[in-house]
Amino acid sequence: MILTGPEITTAARDGRLRIAPFEPGQVNPNSYNVRLGPTLLTYTEEVIDAHRPNPTREFEIGEGGFVLQPGQLYLGHTVEEVGSDTFVPLLFGRSSVGRLGLFVEITAPIGDLGFHGQWTLMLSPTRPLRVYRGMKIGQIMFFLSVGPVDLYSGKYQAALGPQPSGYWRDRPGTEAAAR
Repeated sequence: MILTGPEITTAARDGRLRIAPFEPGQVNPNSYNVRLGPTLLTYTEEVIDAHRPNPTREFEIGEGGFVLQPGQLYLGHTVEEVGSDTFVPLLFGRSSVGRLGLFVEITAPIGDLGFHGQWTLMLSPTRPLRVYRGMKIGQIMFFLSVGPVDLYSGKYQAALGPQPSGYWRDRPGTEAAAR
């Protein structure tokens, strides 16, 4: 079952889900709009290596916006910290943003029960596109989980700002892989 807008509002007020800051005007019929935070990351190496940490470059989105370039992956983040120990969140790009040629979160929309933090957004433009901090970029839907719950306690917990891939930590023999 998916939460309706009024139930999202009720759950945010009673603590079953956390959206901070919560703005009633961002509630939709069955989702909550999230906004683009001020920081973007890009990888600096021509080849990204899944088995090691990869260096990144940080950009701040100024008052005049920031132009995303095609062929470049940008890691952004939500302004809002979102999470729940009760509902499974799924984040998708807004259709209005997709119609501008920006792919948002096409490979990893699902959040884990127990994750609480800002969401890292994978942003891929099809053509040059100026984006602005604070623009409504995505929407999160919340689904009821059924069965025993094992809350998330992984490498991205309590994230603030965009997080580069920590995939290298999942390799056998690493501390995180043992968890």
